[in-house]
Amino acid sequence: MRRWRTPDRLLKPQAFLCTDLETESLAIVRWFVRRWSTEGTFAEARRHLGMETQRQWSDKAIARTTPALLGLFSLVSLWTDDPALRRLARPRCAAWYDKRTITVSDALAAVRRSLWVAAVSNVSRRPANMTKSQIDVLNRLTATLCYPA
Repeated sequence: MRRWRTPDRLLKPQAFLCTDLETESLAIVRWFVRRWSTEGTFAEARRHLGMETQRQWSDKAIARTTPALLGLFSLVSLWTDDPALRRLARPRCAAWYDKRTITVSDALAAVRRSLWVAAVSNVSRRPANMTKSQIDVLNRLTATLCYPA
């Protein structure tokens, strides 16, 4: 068994185990590292979409809901890769927390805003007497409602 240490020795040594005794230690570490993207996806889907917190009464309902939520997560990821939607997806920052990149909640808000703006602009006509301040208030209200409470 090899001991892996970080070059600066700040992290504690960890054991990575495998039931296949023929597997090389580097392959085991690579498997462990590859798993993090999947773990991150499930953590974000749980946090923002409520995956695995469903309150259905049947196993069939649960079996339908989880794949649908993962599909929604994939669609949001693909939509926010679109340049037109990407301009709407800005990191929501607070005075004490400066974010440089968008998060899942920012991506969900951008998709909501895009869908709502498209729905509103398709069914209503823009009044000629609407002032710039009224449009700004409407934009701020829409931006606020896109984020969950």
